[in-house]
Amino acid sequence: MAERERGRTPPYGGVFVARSTILDEAAVARAVKRMAHEIIERNQGLEDVVLIGLQTGGVPFAEAIVAALSDIEKVAVPLGRLDVAFYRDDLNLRPVLPEAATDVDFDINRKIVVIVDDVLFTGRTIRAALDAIMDQGRPKAIQLAAMVDRGHRELPIRPDYVGKNIPTKRSEVVNATLEVVELGEVQR
Repeated sequence: MAERERGRTPPYGGVFVARSTILDEAAVARAVKRMAHEIIERNQGLEDVVLIGLQTGGVPFAEAIVAALSDIEKVAVPLGRLDVAFYRDDLNLRPVLPEAATDVDFDINRKIVVIVDDVLFTGRTIRAALDAIMDQGRPKAIQLAAMVDRGHRELPIRPDYVGKNIPTKRSEVVNATLEVVELGEVQR
């Protein structure tokens, strides 16, 4: 869960306390590299592929996947950053403010857009991202890469590329970074 979301979730704050480490840094790096290979294989190369990382948690993973794609195929894949704060459907339920800039400085029309996020939970952030992307243009296809899929979907959204599936309780929290993926809870 991104730090800004944790800080705005009632009762507005708390400290993440890890109970267990799911992936260490080496395992995260292997998952990123595997997802990069899967993106290349599924799209039969990288022609017309662009990546968009969701602010804030998905951006580091998008950057890592772009670096892996470059290492594998020796091609520079365009990378954008997207803040979906104003596209969310819970603006009236909790304060959500944009904290990171949207930066998609390339044309997404007729491109294969791979949305990258850190943790896929209910699917509502991805729904917001789909709306935001469609406001930018009309891609050929939109795919989803998530470092962690923790289940509990509220919308019919599924990832195309997953670093790790982690069954969780709704009350648990997953913290995913390039250094570690941890399972725990937020203590108030």
